[in-house]
Amino acid sequence: MLNRFKNLKLVRRLNQNLSAKLRWIMYSKNTMDKSSPDYIHMISGVDELKSSSDERRLEAMVREQLKAEFPNIEEMKSYELLVDAVMHNIKKKQLQAMDDE
Repeated sequence: MLNRFKNLKLVRRLNQNLSAKLRWIMYSKNTMDKSSPDYIHMISGVDELKSSSDERRLEAMVREQLKAEFPNIEEMKSYELLVDAVMHNIKKKQLQAMDDE
């Protein structure tokens, strides 16, 4: 009995529309952020990329240096912005040095 309804125009159109929406829902549900640590670990088996760990170590060094030079700076509202600005300047200088070579 289901085979008789399968050829109806309405059922075919409904099946096409639903399958397209279902494929999109399944695709969007299964896609991962390719920069996320979970995706990197799933693909490569490595927990953290070397560049990420180097950047994290550099940021820790910047924070230590700022704390040493300016006591109680970590309590200020602009501390995070200052750390971000210093990191940005360091990265910018590294890129300029690479371009010069």
